Amino acid sequence: MKVTRRAALGLGAVLGVAAAVPWEASASTAAPVRPVALGGVRLLESRYLANMRRTVAYLKFVDLDRLLHTFRLTAGLPSAAEPCGGWEAPDIQLRGHTTGHLLSGLALAAANTGDAELAAKGAEVVAALAECQAASPAAGFTEGYLSAFPESDFVNLEAGKSVWAPYYTIHKILAGLLDQHRLLGSAGALDVALGIASWIDARTAPLSRDAMQKVLHTEFGGMNEALANLYAITRDPLHLELARRFDHDEIFTPLAARQDTLAGRHANTDIAKIVGAAAEYDVTGEQRYRTIATYFWDQVVHHHSYVIGGNANAEFFGPPDQIVSQLGENTCENCNSYNMLKLGRLLFLQDPSRTEYLDHYEWTLLNQLLGEQDPDSPHGFVTYYTGLVPGTERKGKEGVDSDPGTYSSDYGNFTCDHGTGLETHAKYAENIYFTSGDTLSVNLFIPSTVDFHGASVRLETAYPYDETVRLRVDGSGEFALRVRIPAWVSKPRLTINHTPVAASPGSFATIRRRWHEGDVVELHLPMAARWLPAPDNPAVRALAYGPLVLAARHGSAVPPVIPTVDPRTLRREPGPAEFSVRSGEQRLRLSPFLDVQHEHYSVYFASPPDRPAPKTVAVYPLGADLTEGTHRWPAAVLAGGAVAGERGIELDGVDGHVRLAPGLPANLTELTVSMWVRSDTIVNSARVFDLGFNAQSYLFLTSRTGNGVARCAMKLGGMAAEDYVDAAIALPQGVWTHVVVTAGSGLRVYFDGELTGVNPAPPMSPLLLGATQLNYLGRSQNPKHPYLKGAVADFRLYGRALGETEVRALAAGQH
Repeated sequence: MKVTRRAALGLGAVLGVAAAVPWEASASTAAPVRPVALGGVRLLESRYLANMRRTVAYLKFVDLDRLLHTFRLTAGLPSAAEPCGGWEAPDIQLRGHTTGHLLSGLALAAANTGDAELAAKGAEVVAALAECQAASPAAGFTEGYLSAFPESDFVNLEAGKSVWAPYYTIHKILAGLLDQHRLLGSAGALDVALGIASWIDARTAPLSRDAMQKVLHTEFGGMNEALANLYAITRDPLHLELARRFDHDEIFTPLAARQDTLAGRHANTDIAKIVGAAAEYDVTGEQRYRTIATYFWDQVVHHHSYVIGGNANAEFFGPPDQIVSQLGENTCENCNSYNMLKLGRLLFLQDPSRTEYLDHYEWTLLNQLLGEQDPDSPHGFVTYYTGLVPGTERKGKEGVDSDPGTYSSDYGNFTCDHGTGLETHAKYAENIYFTSGDTLSVNLFIPSTVDFHGASVRLETAYPYDETVRLRVDGSGEFALRVRIPAWVSKPRLTINHTPVAASPGSFATIRRRWHEGDVVELHLPMAARWLPAPDNPAVRALAYGPLVLAARHGSAVPPVIPTVDPRTLRREPGPAEFSVRSGEQRLRLSPFLDVQHEHYSVYFASPPDRPAPKTVAVYPLGADLTEGTHRWPAAVLAGGAVAGERGIELDGVDGHVRLAPGLPANLTELTVSMWVRSDTIVNSARVFDLGFNAQSYLFLTSRTGNGVARCAMKLGGMAAEDYVDAAIALPQGVWTHVVVTAGSGLRVYFDGELTGVNPAPPMSPLLLGATQLNYLGRSQNPKHPYLKGAVADFRLYGRALGETEVRALAAGQH
């Protein structure tokens, strides 16, 4: 029998349920979606609450006079407090930013818990900052100025001099003041914020648009976000105008045109700007801001993020879909993810039908930000990076080490991530429940209680270690309960008092009924182990169990490269979400990544392909016809001063080179590169070929190094050193030479059929090269290296390491 939508709803009414009603179909569609106030949500025992308690303990412990020390000195007020360290030290231009985060953390924690001590401490900071602001004119500063460093930093910024990030710090202070006002009703905080806004206008109004855009080249945090939020409170047109002054054309213009120009940009600098664009959309409704924010989110999440949800390597975005080739100790700065979750939250509130925003929010929270905090630290110290190169450990920020260890500390290791950590672990309650009219949305599965329409809803679960989420209703009331079904689950099961309700992954299921005491909604999310391939190397994968990314625990050992494992040997081990897998002669213990602390780990693993590689992968004769001989790959492309010659492709040594198809060496456990080359001028570091992604991930042959001999080298981003083999001589000059490189159980170089160099046991397998995006002849991945002057011909790639007899046959033309 075909059931119409009307019949289905009627059947649901009989059963007291409704089957997966789309958000747009709800009777309360016209009502805006709003978060439940923090004070209306109470966290229950869980990892979340444990993290929050540690942060609250620090918020109560920290000495305000020490954090206010440089504010008071700058304003000409006395202070005998002991100075702080790290980025709050008296000689650091970023000093003062932590006080802004402290204001936000205190406001968030006080609003959620109702703790009067936290609220009083926030009020004390606000009063002290107001005193400093009032004293600023007497110290020679413009009225309204408030900072822990002098206003001369802004004079230098406008003059084009090198200054760290003065507006970044102002943003944190302004945001903290607005949180004190928004969450705790502090009128004094709003007064100080209005004074800062007046100062910003005095500072920026005289600047031409071009001059202001130059100022924006220096990191300024989310100034546009804070000022848009201020405008939402005051509706003063000046505050919206100020927000727009911080719209950075260099990043906004391409994003508005849906162009990804993120490669090479400092990630957290830009993410904060885009949070501002989303906030500006909220107060203006201008579609351009919406396009900027949504396109940026889509690109970062789908093309620039690692498996744990974080992004960037050494704080900078790489090219799209470069993941394995961009591994390092300094991936996934935690501030980046803090800001990405702010962005995703705003975008979901603007489009509550798109659960993908919440899926990413939860995934990143579970797999990065929950684990950024040291569970052994009473004060909830956090890391700066979540490194993903194999064998790394949770990382601090280099050079910020007044106190030992890789986590933050009470006073010596202040960084921006210490600051964002004060907020991250104090605001878990803000995203669990949203309301719209008579609908309560359950977004995140964090144990908690909330009151709604005469009833109390209690969310009980051991998720993510357990697959059951239970919602118990106390009291009675008529309303809709809207439950997110994560996209990662394949066969969810949702019931109300054991009666099934339709539920589809990546959507909300809505149950509309009159609720009674003791009603129970259960969501079962069956968890299974899933290998998730990296986009740039299908042979390298991460392992997830349900919503949890798993990591290999290495203890004090550090593997030299990505571990190679046999997925067929994966097995469960005692404990929640614990596994093991065979890697060579050992079994690697795999645990949820958020639980791996104080030891080395690996998150990515290599596994040999299921199918054998083709004997001949690609053949490029490289003559007048540039087509590839097996017809599996696009034709070669001549670039710069490269032209077809009598025998091969002539290269001018200036910019001439050949580009081969991307993806050539993918899924090869062994390989052979064979080609002819004539080097007319031998220059150190000029490449015969270079197959790779960037200056950190490659397989190349260079005609000569500083040691006077040719070298073949292979490296993956994050490896401490490259694997290489030196030939006995430099590449011969002015004559055609047949060169062969084989990689497999060893790394070998042949000239004219004769073995000239061997590395018998390189740690890296060619399997780790992956689907290389930049495959060059006559050019290096490193733009600083010279181009080859000469010619190249007959490039061949084989899917195995040829033996010496076969290499000699190639050199003799017997192929």
